[in-house]
Amino acid sequence: MKPLSGKQLSTQRVVMLVDLDYFFAQCEEARNPSLKNKPLVVCVYSGRSGESGVVSTANYEARRHGVKSGIPISLAKKRLANVDAVFLPVDHEYYNRVSEEVMSILRRHADVFEQAGVDEAYLDVSGRVEGDFDRAVELARMMKEEVRRSKGLTCSIGIGPNKLVAKIAADFQKPDGLTVVKPEEVQGFLSPLPVNRLIGVGVKTQSLMESLGIKTIGDLARYDVKKLVEVFGEKLGVYFHNASLGIDNQPVKERGEASSISRISTLKKDSRDPEAVLDKTGELCEEIHSELSRRGLKARQVGIIVVASDMSVHSRSKTLEHATSDPEALKKNVRELFEKFLRETGLEARRVGVRVSGFVKEEGQKQLRAFIAG
Repeated sequence: MKPLSGKQLSTQRVVMLVDLDYFFAQCEEARNPSLKNKPLVVCVYSGRSGESGVVSTANYEARRHGVKSGIPISLAKKRLANVDAVFLPVDHEYYNRVSEEVMSILRRHADVFEQAGVDEAYLDVSGRVEGDFDRAVELARMMKEEVRRSKGLTCSIGIGPNKLVAKIAADFQKPDGLTVVKPEEVQGFLSPLPVNRLIGVGVKTQSLMESLGIKTIGDLARYDVKKLVEVFGEKLGVYFHNASLGIDNQPVKERGEASSISRISTLKKDSRDPEAVLDKTGELCEEIHSELSRRGLKARQVGIIVVASDMSVHSRSKTLEHATSDPEALKKNVRELFEKFLRETGLEARRVGVRVSGFVKEEGQKQLRAFIAG
């Protein structure tokens, strides 16, 4: 890998990094709005005792008291001893469902979409906005409002000429931030930032860089690349040099289809009336049908999700004899699952959802039928 010149930094690419704010804790706030103004800590319990384990994430109310990811639960409880704090266990199934729904919204606005984690994604929107960063800002605002309106979540978005700059920009103003860095602004934006804002600069690397007199990204940009290579080796030394100049040619890349598609919505009031539930799930089936059609997919598994009035979460599913994307077929199977669930449990539903998985490509189905017919 050779150092790139500043002139090689493309002015045509427009890349976004969308980062869902304090995601696990914000999901819990969306599920139970009464938590919003309280310090909220989502924990990974070890099971040894009520305080054994670590903090997964915390909302900003809890962070003001010094609670952050990775600290022991016991320490978090000490720091929140004098406030009305809430501690909850992680609910990965729920967070994954919310993530799938948000990622589906974001995907619709991208030329190329790359999910980088449960709570963040890169979008290449170069073609959509024709290389215009001002249009990209308007698109980002629209996306933020759509996610807020649909899921009750905020996100922070960074816009830049590449993935590296977009990532750093997304972290610049949080929560609910929007930061745009145009190509001509890259070095001015990066230069004053601490060097550990670059991906790959951890505690040990930062300490080594500081011993070399490198404290900011600007210091790193001015440092002799040959000396960087001597200290860090060719690959890392050249990477640090290019990154300090905001140079990153890594493309936004699709990472394959999601393993499932789901939609979930809150009922107007808690209910076990089948018609009230099925009116809502009918709408969700139509949304899933549209998403399946957009991706050219059919599904072999259909499932339902129920968040009951006591906030317990339940799911049921079935495997179909033939893969389908037909909305009426989806509604029929969802109806059967919900009618059975309501009959057997006696629970009132607060939120209801539909999930499909076991995908088959439409094109593959057509080719198979043509082969059989032939």
